[in-house]
Amino acid sequence: MDGLITVAPGLTSAEAAKAQPNHVPRRSSRSLSAIVRANVLTLFNLVIGVLWALVLIFGEWQDSLFGLVIVANVLIGIVQELRAKRTLDKLAVINEAPVRVRRDGRERQVQPRQVVLGDLILLGPGDRLLVDGEVVESDGLEVDESLLTGEADPVHKEPGDRVLSGSFAVAGTGAFVATRVGTDAYAVKLAEEASKFHLAHSELREGVANFIKYITWLVIPIGALLIYSQLQHTADFGTALTGAVAGIVTMIPEGLVLMTSIAFAVGVIRLGRRRCLVQELPAIEGLARVDVLCLDKTGTLTADGMELDQVLPLRENPQVEGAPVEDAPAMDVPVEGAPVDGAAARDALAESALAALAHSDGHPNATAQAVRDRFPPPGEGWTAVQTVPFSSARKWSGADFGDRGTWLLGAPDVLLDGGDGYHRAAELAATGARVLVLCRARRLPDPDAFTSAAIGPERAAFHGQEAEPTHSPEPTHSPEPTHGLEPVALVTLRQRIRPDAHETLRYFARQGVTVKVISGDNPVTVSAIATALEIPDAHHAVDARTLPQDDQDRLGEVLDAHTVFGRVSPQQKRRFVTALQARGHTVAMTGDGVNDVLALKDADLGIAMGAGSPATKAVAQVVLLDNTFATLPHVVGEGRRVLANIERVSNLFLTKTFYAIVLSLLVGVCGMMFPFAPRHSTLTNALTIGVPALFLALAPTLERSKPGFVPRVLRFAVPAGVLCAAAVLLSFWLARGGSSTFVENQTSAVITLFLTTWWVLVLIARPLNWWRLALLGSMAAAFAVGLTIPFVRDFFALRPNDLTDNLTAVGISVVAAAAISAAVKLAGTLRT
Repeated sequence: MDGLITVAPGLTSAEAAKAQPNHVPRRSSRSLSAIVRANVLTLFNLVIGVLWALVLIFGEWQDSLFGLVIVANVLIGIVQELRAKRTLDKLAVINEAPVRVRRDGRERQVQPRQVVLGDLILLGPGDRLLVDGEVVESDGLEVDESLLTGEADPVHKEPGDRVLSGSFAVAGTGAFVATRVGTDAYAVKLAEEASKFHLAHSELREGVANFIKYITWLVIPIGALLIYSQLQHTADFGTALTGAVAGIVTMIPEGLVLMTSIAFAVGVIRLGRRRCLVQELPAIEGLARVDVLCLDKTGTLTADGMELDQVLPLRENPQVEGAPVEDAPAMDVPVEGAPVDGAAARDALAESALAALAHSDGHPNATAQAVRDRFPPPGEGWTAVQTVPFSSARKWSGADFGDRGTWLLGAPDVLLDGGDGYHRAAELAATGARVLVLCRARRLPDPDAFTSAAIGPERAAFHGQEAEPTHSPEPTHSPEPTHGLEPVALVTLRQRIRPDAHETLRYFARQGVTVKVISGDNPVTVSAIATALEIPDAHHAVDARTLPQDDQDRLGEVLDAHTVFGRVSPQQKRRFVTALQARGHTVAMTGDGVNDVLALKDADLGIAMGAGSPATKAVAQVVLLDNTFATLPHVVGEGRRVLANIERVSNLFLTKTFYAIVLSLLVGVCGMMFPFAPRHSTLTNALTIGVPALFLALAPTLERSKPGFVPRVLRFAVPAGVLCAAAVLLSFWLARGGSSTFVENQTSAVITLFLTTWWVLVLIARPLNWWRLALLGSMAAAFAVGLTIPFVRDFFALRPNDLTDNLTAVGISVVAAAAISAAVKLAGTLRT
């Protein structure tokens, strides 16, 4: 690492082989044994397993077919999650940023798990600290510990200072010795669950869990009542037991959890094929709810890296705030090999200083790298005796080169306060170029005091707007006159707009997702880029330094009213996200730099670029490993598909649950036999719920999910379930009044049950297209075949011999279907 001379050679390879490794379970997946336990050891499996055993012992084996649901659920769940685990683990390995360590006296890169206790770890801006340690070398090293402490201000680190895992370097370079690794590290102890597979908050999964909890409590008393009533009604224990089991099994939405898991897992796999790593499964749900997308310009709308365009000398008087011009430092330091005339020497000196600043940075950012690509290291005499590394909060970097002078490179609206250079920079920025100013100073300013927070009237004018005193924060610094900043040259850099940015932004516009461009760059530059991309209201860029600091309501109003924001500090990005969330928005934040970490962490959905800093990838829920902005529509589309389809499937399963609850209650209270056997339930559930749910759970959709999953499902499932139960019970009761047998009575009830639940499937499958019509038709045909073929009819104990009862069942089903349509439409749950 250039510019860093470590005080220790680090471990030898032999020592590293014997040391304790940094072993921490990956967050993205759980072990095979945990997957098997999670799918096998469930309450539903226990209940269904006990009922299965009872039917096998006391009833007929055909009535035990429902037990195969356990096998199917377990196998499908395990297979799908293992597929997702393999995808996640492969992508997680790709996503892991290598760690720079010094071993055997030289620098090398190792995987995070290969870091060992006692390793000498090298740091640069954006590097995440994976283990705890003690600093042994610091060259302006600043560490952000906000993810651990909540304090947003970076902390200067000197040799002997302690550093903790979970923090990250934001400026300077340094090295530290690992003192705690693996599960002993601070961040792992602080939040051990964050290091393993876990499910973050999810309204969807929480809603499903609540359904299961309440249904479980209902199953116990209703099941007891049903068993008692069946035993009271018949002396045949086997018949009573199978009738009770039919009601209890139907009450259990055994496939709902399975379908939810499958939809999540398939979503992970599909996104994995697009090189998109989903680090938390519920992030898929967040994708569907997003209505505001905050984009960082650099690395997101523009391609990676920059090209140095021009170095434009400035011919003006030195700028020294509060000091006479004659006190400004002279600019006549000769440069070896430079021409003798003053202007040429000055220009050569500026280029040498610019090159020296770039090459003195041990961990160059995109700007420094662009300068390095243009200018080789300067000659002798350009050795920095003191440096201030660049940080996104300061917007400048600097170095003291002794006899060669002290030089600063940074944003014109931070380092300048008026003058020709300031206005020329504004004109250049208006063209979309990124503009920096190279200044000479008497000495290095205090990096903590001399920041970009202040903005006066002239700086406001730089952005083509009036300064608003009521919104402008009080200046947080007043540079001392002895700083003596003299602008020497303007440096312009070119940024390339991503070729896929236009179409991606148009997609979000069509889908009703509002885009906010939030950048730390010059507002005029950001506006030019946004205007080229045809982003609405891009011509009016807001300087974030004019925004209220403490009034969240006012900040939210400004954010809703405008689209493009420049000079946004890392802390402001975080406040932007919070203010938008406070106004009811679901916010996604994209970013690739250290300055995006806080906002990514607080956003409803953090999306990091694969080429971004390790810190951003560590806190984001989604990582675009290919750095392709065009992947975002697929990411959002997958989330919408998963959530909309799970809601459809939930409507199916819970309609079944509610009609079973109502039937069981009425049968138990009235003291009559249950209207169908377990095998009947198995047949109808397979044709109206099980098979269709598999297709509907994986179908494409573009619907944006909205909060209120549980109420919406209940508004559909309760009236539909009650009406289905009423129709089935009426058919069964009318059939019993005739001369038909008990099995024929049950057949009438099964016909009604199939037709009413098939109509529920029709309503849920809307809008109908060719494959959904084919699905509905094939399910109806399969049931008709079951009634027609003798072997199938006998297997499922169906006797459609009484034509009057069967036609009555069909008529009741038609009336019930119309009532269900009216009820759910009245409840506002039909999909349009």
